[in-house]
Amino acid sequence: MMKYVCDACGYVYDPEFGDPDTDIAIGTAFEDIPDDWVCPICGVGKDQFSPME
Repeated sequence: MMKYVCDACGYVYDPEFGDPDTDIAIGTAFEDIPDDWVCPICGVGKDQFSPME
């Protein structure tokens, strides 16, 4: 699964770790995260993330 990086602050969402602070389980693909999820560091929405190459 692909990692995504926050364009605003550089936080990397990695499906291997999920986001346990917001109940996003390990192994959850970025596409499967709810649309109202926000970056845990700076608070921007999913639309401000880009796939890492």
